[in-house]
Amino acid sequence: MPKEKGTDIPINGVDQDDVKQEEENCASAENADELSLSEEELTALCREHVCPECDVMQKAEQERLRALADTENVKKRLLREAEEMKRYAGDSILGDLLPVLDNLDLALAHADHADEACKNFVMGVDMTRKIFLDTLKNHGLESVEAVPGTEFNPEFHEAVGMASEDDLDDNAVAQIVQAGYVLKGRLLRPAKVMVNKKS
Repeated sequence: MPKEKGTDIPINGVDQDDVKQEEENCASAENADELSLSEEELTALCREHVCPECDVMQKAEQERLRALADTENVKKRLLREAEEMKRYAGDSILGDLLPVLDNLDLALAHADHADEACKNFVMGVDMTRKIFLDTLKNHGLESVEAVPGTEFNPEFHEAVGMASEDDLDDNAVAQIVQAGYVLKGRLLRPAKVMVNKKS
């Protein structure tokens, strides 16, 4: 069968139309393979070949940086909480020891009426109290300033009653009922005081 003018001429006995047809068949087969990829496979291919300026890449980078920042914030918070736990670990034990200190103070307050025979005993109680208080101070315990005449401070004082002293100002501490204590800057127990109100 003669070829028409302008058509491809067989080269080495291979018809060029057949070659083109074969290439088209291969291309359509590749397209069919691409279309049969799952959504996950397509997303993975996209991530491999995406350019840095692409919105998908920028969004993924932002999410990665946000996750890193969140992780860093959690780490810092856990370190801060661990430090705080170490710093105030003894507050419950020291809080439980405060009544012992209160009882020693109470014993010394009533020692004024003791006779000569008890003076050595009172001196022993006073020395015990000082050693005990020094030991607690070594662990960060300090007494709240509550002296008669100082102004009442609700952050460190707890009012348990009213007094009427003419020589003191209104809202001044008139009497200390129970000493208060601070542990490393944090209030462990407020000082219980009587507050002055002039009539």
